[in-house]
Amino acid sequence: MAIKVRPLHDRIIVLRLDEEDEQQVGSIIIPDTAKEKPQQGKVMAVGKGKVKEDGGLAPMDVKKGDTILFGKYSGQEIKLDGEEFLIMREDEVLGVIQK
Repeated sequence: MAIKVRPLHDRIIVLRLDEEDEQQVGSIIIPDTAKEKPQQGKVMAVGKGKVKEDGGLAPMDVKKGDTILFGKYSGQEIKLDGEEFLIMREDEVLGVIQK
């Protein structure tokens, strides 16, 4: 999937990855609206980097295609071409999952 938006500076666009297990408490199935949203995703696009005080660019640690972990309330939800993504600053990323 190609994204037609390039995030600015140190921002990234992330596609949330779905939880594989359906959340259940005992025999009660929790509806989708009450489920917690996944806190990992795939980086779909990255900005050019954070502008330093001297005018140079600090390179990004994450790159397109990385699977990342992020906080529960990180980023801003956006909709592009009918699909939901998160846009966040690189410093909101908690870690990159190594494969």
